[in-house]
Amino acid sequence: MRTRLFLLFVFFVVLNTKAQTLFDTTGQSAKLQWFAQAKLGIFIHYGIYAVNGIDESWAFYNLKISWEDYMKQLDGFTASAYQPDRWAELFDEAGAKYAILTTKHHDGVALWPTAAHTYNTLENTPAKRDLVEPFCQSIRAKGIKVGLYFSLIDWSHNDYPAWTKTKNRYNVSEDTARWLRFQSYCQAQINEISQRYNPDIFWFDGDWEHTAAEWQAPNIRRNILTTNPKAIINSRLQGYGDYATPEQFLPITRPENTPWELCLTTNDQWGYQPRDTNYKTPNQVIRIFADCIGNGGNLLLDVGPKPDGTIPTEQANILKGLGRWTHKHAEAIYNTQAGLPLGYFYGPSTLSDDRKTLYLYMTERPNGPIQVKGLVSKVNKIRVVGTNQTLTSRIMMKLSWSTTPGILYINVPVTVLDPDLTVIALELDSPCQVHK
Repeated sequence: MRTRLFLLFVFFVVLNTKAQTLFDTTGQSAKLQWFAQAKLGIFIHYGIYAVNGIDESWAFYNLKISWEDYMKQLDGFTASAYQPDRWAELFDEAGAKYAILTTKHHDGVALWPTAAHTYNTLENTPAKRDLVEPFCQSIRAKGIKVGLYFSLIDWSHNDYPAWTKTKNRYNVSEDTARWLRFQSYCQAQINEISQRYNPDIFWFDGDWEHTAAEWQAPNIRRNILTTNPKAIINSRLQGYGDYATPEQFLPITRPENTPWELCLTTNDQWGYQPRDTNYKTPNQVIRIFADCIGNGGNLLLDVGPKPDGTIPTEQANILKGLGRWTHKHAEAIYNTQAGLPLGYFYGPSTLSDDRKTLYLYMTERPNGPIQVKGLVSKVNKIRVVGTNQTLTSRIMMKLSWSTTPGILYINVPVTVLDPDLTVIALELDSPCQVHK
């Protein structure tokens, strides 16, 4: 019997692996266009781990606490002040164009009343409600795209192989029937999320513990796109996603040939941990954000609500500080593309969709005119974004007999500098070209 089940499992895996070449990529660039133009998203890690303020799921997996003591947090998860309308207002104030909520982390506790056998906030916590539906409604009411995080891992489920970092329940290759039972449960929950909430983004996590074939990744992707052809999927589906998700590390060079977002915490932890007071300043977040969009990426900035559903004041203040800057400089942020290659300007830059406006991000206070090297396109006008101030410039080292452009020097008086990061717009007479 076990041999027959294993052969059936192998056949199922091979069938779905072949599907990797079958899913439709037609129109994928158009589908991802809104994401590439959105630039800023908010990540929300909300779950029972906020009750004790401990590591989300990892606390018991890494043996910092027993699973039994970890799950006692279910009794303290009230969501008593959960008002997603206020979340949406804050995210909109920050300038976010999408927001992603953790519907289920690796601990297996779902924030919606799943029909699959598992822990959920309706049946197992004092919250006694679906927390996902009102989130989706409030976020969409502000014109913000909805993303839903889902962990493929479920360390609390009896049919999932891993239990803690030192203990497994079983080996997949030795008990394929049990693994297929878990896969049935996992995909049933994914289908629930897809059909109930129709998210714009599926944000998967935990794929590192198994192969694409074991996860049945092609089948997951196909089912999602059958229900919602416009949905996009992050990279954590073993090669079956649409965009890359570097975590807590800003790429030094521009990622090539793929949309991407940096997922970043406001302090050091994803979920609410009151002992972690190592918060980034709004200025630091703004500068990181500028590096992201200058390299053609997005920033997915995380907040960790308290167990009652309120966002900590320190995190809210960071979002408000970021929002002051994003609203002032919106034209240089949204609907733009990566700017000049490395070395042409000492700082990030972006280009308007038609490539006829070049935006320079001044991450440092200048001690003289700022420089742009190798710019072939003629500059018609230079102005300070978010103000009515125009600037003067001068081209040096341009020889009359040479086609090599000189260096453009732009005078930026201290009176026009933004408190966090100044952006200069160069209006060009033609789409931006640089000398190579």
